[in-house]
Amino acid sequence: MPLPRPDLPRPRGLLAASAGTALVAGMLVSAPALADGETPEKLATAAELGVEVPTADELRAAGETTVPGRWLVEVEGQPTLRGGSKASATAAQETVAERAEDAAIPLEVQENFTTGWNGMSVEMDDADAQKLSEVEGVRAVYPVLEVAAPEPADATPSDVYGNAMTGVDQVQQVDGLSGEGVTVAVIDSGIDYNHPDLGGSGVDDETKDFPNDRVVGGYDLVGDAYDSRTGEAPVPDEFPDDCGGHGSHVAGIIGADGEVVGVAPKVDLLSYRVFGCEGSSDTEVILEAMERAMDDGADVVNMSLGASFMTWQDYPTAQMVETLVDDDVTVVISAGNEGAAGLFSSGAPGVAESAITVASVDNTHRSAPFATAGGADRPYSAATGAPQPPTSGELALVAAGAPGTPAAQACDPAAVPAAEPGQALLVERGTCAFREKALAGEQAGYDAVILYDNAPGALNPTVEGDPALTVPVVMLSQADGLALQEALAAGPVTWAWQSGSTTVENGTGGLVSDFSSYGLTADLDLKPDVAAPGGSIWSTLPLESGGHGSMSGTSMAAPHVAGAAALLLEAKPDLAPADVKTAMMNTADQLTWSLLPEQGYLEPVHRQGAGMLNMVAAVHATSTVTTPTISLGEGEAGPKDVTLTVTNDSDAEKVYDVGFESGVATAIPTSNPEFYTAEATTGTSAEQVTVPAHGSAEVTVTLGEDFGTDGLIYGGWITLTGTDDDLVVPFAGLSGDYQALTVLDDQGMGLPGLGVSDGAGSVLLDPEGGHTYTMADGDVPYLAYAFALPAERLEISAYEVRANGKLKVVNPSVGTIDATDHLSRSPEPELYAWDGTFSMKNQKSRSVKDGDYVLEMKVLKPLGDPENPEHWETWTSPQFTIDYANPRQPGAR
Repeated sequence: MPLPRPDLPRPRGLLAASAGTALVAGMLVSAPALADGETPEKLATAAELGVEVPTADELRAAGETTVPGRWLVEVEGQPTLRGGSKASATAAQETVAERAEDAAIPLEVQENFTTGWNGMSVEMDDADAQKLSEVEGVRAVYPVLEVAAPEPADATPSDVYGNAMTGVDQVQQVDGLSGEGVTVAVIDSGIDYNHPDLGGSGVDDETKDFPNDRVVGGYDLVGDAYDSRTGEAPVPDEFPDDCGGHGSHVAGIIGADGEVVGVAPKVDLLSYRVFGCEGSSDTEVILEAMERAMDDGADVVNMSLGASFMTWQDYPTAQMVETLVDDDVTVVISAGNEGAAGLFSSGAPGVAESAITVASVDNTHRSAPFATAGGADRPYSAATGAPQPPTSGELALVAAGAPGTPAAQACDPAAVPAAEPGQALLVERGTCAFREKALAGEQAGYDAVILYDNAPGALNPTVEGDPALTVPVVMLSQADGLALQEALAAGPVTWAWQSGSTTVENGTGGLVSDFSSYGLTADLDLKPDVAAPGGSIWSTLPLESGGHGSMSGTSMAAPHVAGAAALLLEAKPDLAPADVKTAMMNTADQLTWSLLPEQGYLEPVHRQGAGMLNMVAAVHATSTVTTPTISLGEGEAGPKDVTLTVTNDSDAEKVYDVGFESGVATAIPTSNPEFYTAEATTGTSAEQVTVPAHGSAEVTVTLGEDFGTDGLIYGGWITLTGTDDDLVVPFAGLSGDYQALTVLDDQGMGLPGLGVSDGAGSVLLDPEGGHTYTMADGDVPYLAYAFALPAERLEISAYEVRANGKLKVVNPSVGTIDATDHLSRSPEPELYAWDGTFSMKNQKSRSVKDGDYVLEMKVLKPLGDPENPEHWETWTSPQFTIDYANPRQPGAR
């Protein structure tokens, strides 16, 4: 399969000076060996349970992407909020820029950051990034990452049930909480401050109504036309209006007060716009918005965004979260919408340890357009890419085949029964794409295609493509589809389009949304932290987009928690950000496993965190466990003892029974995880803990595993059960040895491999080698590879093949031609292009001469010891030849 050729000939990740680690010969390591003991019971893989694992093309849009020519440079010294001074931070940055000039590294400083992070954003040639990382005073060099504008599913329309799911409605009505006096910053696509639900006049005019009584401040950092993919500079202005819609929807969930009532309808909102009307933002702009929100006095910051798959906690936006929290700002971030992509799929800044990272739960009800058929209302979602369904008229329903059969799925157009005028085709989901099914129905002459799901839940299909569909295509639930199949077996069924909408119970209500991302972080910290309603949420939209609508995503779950944080701060103004997080996590309710809800298992802890937010309990709790979450790391060292301190602020003694609950465990492959029942080994110093009034008590728990295998992500909850309240502490770990797992993944394509440009923008794998590269017009050696796990370090070396067959290292003073730290798991195959150049120890560039070469990749496993040869994976390419097309080009030493 051809791979799209990258714009950048470099790996992704944090660049640092070459470590000089000795080279280790060898090929890929073997599959992880089982340790002593029994393997836990396997339940199924994600694909076997109906999860449609994304294709490489689908993941390509979701994964983090570098922005060409732009870098974040962290320098030595502390920012002002961590004990440094602005003068010393500025001086350190200026010194680095001067040293870069002395080292012949051309760069242009774009922004200086001194408050929460000591560094600068620069424009420079990507080939100079490693050289800059070796300049004295540079701590690290990070690529600026593209952050795609969140594209939540349109579940139009939906009703308001989210507040009831978490008890927000009760603390609003009974306790009178509204968020008054609390300021929440929204870093997003802006806010439509003209909207009456958000304090506006109802007149669509970006220069009017800002600031108003609700949206009290903010800034547009980018302008309408901004898109990080175009390379154009942002055009900031003072009006952070919203033309994309996402930020207004988020703001309404937090604090709308009108037709929509948000979680905290009296909060003050700040709007920081980091997206244009369409397209992507980047981490440089987001970093600046975070500093502005902190400087402007936000109490809570909501970030319904992130760079998916970047799970290392030292990325600058994640570092900035820690600074905000240290400055008494509660930071709430969406966990990500890459749940179908499997493990380690969340991203920065949500992986920050101090953030409150939020998973999504489906709403209990949904409202939707509908038709009547088989004696009942049949709510549907209209497919993107097909004509809008009519609101009147009747069609005779025809089944493509019996349920559960290949015929029912209509993947073979020749097997679809020919239509008569006035008929609609009923088709089951599965095997092939929705577009293929719809085209088969259209080509057979049907006037509409009625899809139905093959699993519980609500789905928004797309049938986009060229040519466009000419008949309406809609999606029914599994239950409705099977009911219609049964009705058709008994006789004729009429499908009658209706106007308006109907509200029905959501079959997956109260379960983790299928799109919600999994943890852990690359450092094996437990994420997410809590869950909240995010599937099918009705909120505000810009006036020009209709004013109200429904969206689904962890983008919708995070603002629910941000609003809840405002309610807690109103009720208890002295709470620090860590206290807000603890209150939410201690009192959360664990959720049933969404993929087999009828079996009674609990959702993996690294997908739901502590569980569903319970605001009644969070607001009224008088006891807390000061350790809200436990990350056990890898299990090689055996069980760990953790001492928990339980405090009691009430006037009466409290007694808690100590227990444990387990969630479903997951295992590799990360892209299609296997699920297991794997209960942790647990123990406790006491089966009960008695906590005196206005006092505290300790209990020590022992947590570990003896599963006999490496790489299961397991965990659960320590439960403290009292007579009038319950507390939980989630925990997670990875069984066995993290470094025993294989990082390099063949992706079913035989990766890693050498690649050759096809001359048309793609790269073809060349497993045998032997190609002669001209080093002109993209005809350069490519390395194609993929990481199944986050990688600690990637080193790429080149060797000249001498006439006697021996290898001579290119660039012996450094040992590598490129090196990168802290790379993410690969959502798709990666490509690295080598132009024949390398940087010597003195930072001067050289080029290799014509000749025969091989390339070598060395990958240090996550959290691996660079001095331990067993923690490295090594792959050497087949031999290839360099023969410069133009002898005048650099080709001689």
